Amino acid sequence: MSKTGKIIYLIISVIFFVFFDMLLSNETLRSLSAIPQNPVIDLIYVKNTGAAFSILQDARLFLIIFSAAAILFIIFYTIKHIEKSSTIALFWISLLVAGIFCNMYERITLGFVRDFFKLNFVNFPVFNISDIFINLSVFAIVIIIIKHNFKKNNETCSR
Repeated sequence: MSKTGKIIYLIISVIFFVFFDMLLSNETLRSLSAIPQNPVIDLIYVKNTGAAFSILQDARLFLIIFSAAAILFIIFYTIKHIEKSSTIALFWISLLVAGIFCNMYERITLGFVRDFFKLNFVNFPVFNISDIFINLSVFAIVIIIIKHNFKKNNETCSR
């Protein structure tokens, strides 16, 4: 895929994931009482004014600035290295950017992040779809980097 094609793919993917996240979050929150609870997961509504694991409570401005800086860094770094990036990597990067953006958007517009998934089988903070996007994509990107470095090291050692 060409550089321009990869940039367009990245932009379209981010937009898709942002709309998917917002739509699914709104629908989930709208129908909280209609969804039956189960032993694995509960749907509850929590206004989170902090970040992961309730750190930085009421640090809204800092979290907004940090999110915007993270998005800009990720986008600029990705575009600078886009020719070497696979479409799989771009997929996960777009998911990460969308997750960060949606949490930032809620902090800006609502003053907090809406969390609603509560795991019943473990003591874990309540989270939302953006958090799932962020965690899955970070995990996948780390795997991609490790795999890339392993492959690069094996090529260097075999010479």
